[in-house]
Amino acid sequence: MSQLTTAERDALPDDAFALPGRRYPIPDKNHARDALARASEMLHQGRLSQEEHDTIVKRAKAVLGE
Repeated sequence: MSQLTTAERDALPDDAFALPGRRYPIPDKNHARDALARASEMLHQGRLSQEEHDTIVKRAKAVLGE
């Protein structure tokens, strides 16, 4: 999993996150791939709604150019 320091995360603009509340950072392709994997896992665990999952997938795929 890609790691961001607190300072790096704090420096990201709000639009570098897939969900409101600065959740699921996707500033680059590595983080976008990680977000896709985590989102699927969290959806299956019931920790994300289908709508949140779909938003993450859409935003991450845009970063990945898909």
